[in-house]
Amino acid sequence: MAEAIRMPLLSDTMKEGVIAEWHKNVGDTIKSDDIIAEVETDKATMEVMPYVDGTLLYIGVEKGKGVPVNGIMAIIGKPGEDFQAILDAENGVVAPAATTATPAPMAATTEPVVAIAEPVAESDERIKASPLAKKLAEEKGVDIHAVKGSGDNGRIIKRDIDSYTPAALSPVAAAAPAATQTAPTAPTVVVPVVAGTEGHTDTPLTQMRRIIAQRLAESKFSAPHFYLRMTVTMDNAMEARKAINLVSPEKVSFNDLIIKACAMALRKHPAVNSSWMGDFIRQNHHIHIGTAVAVEEGLIVPVVKFADQKSLSQIAVEAGTLIDKARNKKIQPHEFTGNTFTISNLGMMDIDEFTAIINPPDSCILAVGKIAATPVVENGAVVVRNLLKLTLSCDHRVVDGAVGSRFLQTLKTYLENPVTMLV
Repeated sequence: MAEAIRMPLLSDTMKEGVIAEWHKNVGDTIKSDDIIAEVETDKATMEVMPYVDGTLLYIGVEKGKGVPVNGIMAIIGKPGEDFQAILDAENGVVAPAATTATPAPMAATTEPVVAIAEPVAESDERIKASPLAKKLAEEKGVDIHAVKGSGDNGRIIKRDIDSYTPAALSPVAAAAPAATQTAPTAPTVVVPVVAGTEGHTDTPLTQMRRIIAQRLAESKFSAPHFYLRMTVTMDNAMEARKAINLVSPEKVSFNDLIIKACAMALRKHPAVNSSWMGDFIRQNHHIHIGTAVAVEEGLIVPVVKFADQKSLSQIAVEAGTLIDKARNKKIQPHEFTGNTFTISNLGMMDIDEFTAIINPPDSCILAVGKIAATPVVENGAVVVRNLLKLTLSCDHRVVDGAVGSRFLQTLKTYLENPVTMLV
């Protein structure tokens, strides 16, 4: 029996996946562990396997198009098997009652089923379309008269609206002056810059960038942020790191030290390790530290789980592996979800200090600048110290100023005296 391969939920915030690449074609023999497609989510590009054997009978959308979570990506079954009932059920199409009329022959599907957009003349004849297709057309602003139906007797169904793309300018637009015509949107439009002229480049949003914009806007405008800043003297940490790296099997970075120090401080200040849940506050008993990593499409936050229970060398190995996976698009959902606190470090980019937007569901995020040799006054004398500026962004619904301040004081103690993290 034919089986639908549906878009999996690959991250906790995912609403749809965009097909980055199809690795199989209609008619190919498929094994359960074959990679049939790569899907771009809001977090990373993931490989999808069908977990069933058979023949690829149907591909739902072409490369570059999105499929909602649990929507049909493909159908696999026996060669030549009829799968139309699966699509009809998905689109809410009710099978017609049996009649004596001879049904029109149906051609076997050998290519991805994508409706071909052909403008048709509007007439008084009733449009044959499912209620769901009409509703989607209205929501998307699609002229349903211009959509060619692929259902029974040319009936327009959901997939026709989802895959519809205007093939040409409408008659009205074609008759308009050239200056007012609007060309179909291209993936990327580059207008060359010539002396004395203006130009620009339009780049479409990736799924990751779209979700980053959505989630951080929601965080910034729904969570009342406030900011606490503190300066930490890192001289002892620098010396400790040198000593640690003489014996550590993995090179320990300053970011690894900060991850460990934050985890230890969160253990003493569990209120900071909490989340706003709408009508209650969830205080997490586990400590999972996320570290923001820049990738080509935006940001992703690999998570070091149970960071308070791990040694510096263990954190260095795990964090390094996760960061490499994130940059190479190999990171898996369980490796970038579950954070209870996040660190954003721009010190390596020569940034002195900055503020960061809270990464939901966390209640706080720590922004880390660079370590800078700075003259300071101690006991009436000017000395040079290596200073690090930290900024803690707090969700005031969960963390008050005094709570956040005490957390930073403990963090400062650990970083200025790293040996205290070992006892």
